[in-house]
Amino acid sequence: MSFDIKPLIRTIPDYPHKGIMFRDVTTLFGDANGMREVVQQLAELYKNQEFDLIAGIDARGFIIGGALAIEMGKGFIPIRKKGKLPADVISEEYDLEYGSAIIEIHEDALKKGQKILLLDDLLATGGTALAGIKLIRRLGGIVEHAAFIVDLPELGGSKRLADDGIIVSALCAFDGA
Repeated sequence: MSFDIKPLIRTIPDYPHKGIMFRDVTTLFGDANGMREVVQQLAELYKNQEFDLIAGIDARGFIIGGALAIEMGKGFIPIRKKGKLPADVISEEYDLEYGSAIIEIHEDALKKGQKILLLDDLLATGGTALAGIKLIRRLGGIVEHAAFIVDLPELGGSKRLADDGIIVSALCAFDGA
């Protein structure tokens, strides 16, 4: 029994900078039925896809990625902001729609040739997701699919990922930035 999760996502104008319409999924996560629906919809989307691990991007990608990994019986790889992982890491710098950042992954997070499903809460310009994909590829992982709760198609991230050979899925989309 599926329902529309979009009304459970709060919009916060001018956060973190003026002109940004921030799509806040914490309200969705705070609703037990909404959270369950997200996990069930994603599990249904990927039940017939072959992959070994789920990689979630810091921080909201951890929440849904961890839940989906449990639901699907897969391991989970955290891709974190710089300086948060305790063992040896590789790093990737990327541009955000309002600045730049660095994310990292443990050097031993995966084995060469493993297929990884990349997961995050929101796809805007695609910078964060592409940085995560680069990290996974540098370790020899294969990324064919990336999943998001929210897509902001006008910002072009889904096109950038598709141009890189990634099949993109999102559970809902919002117009505008």
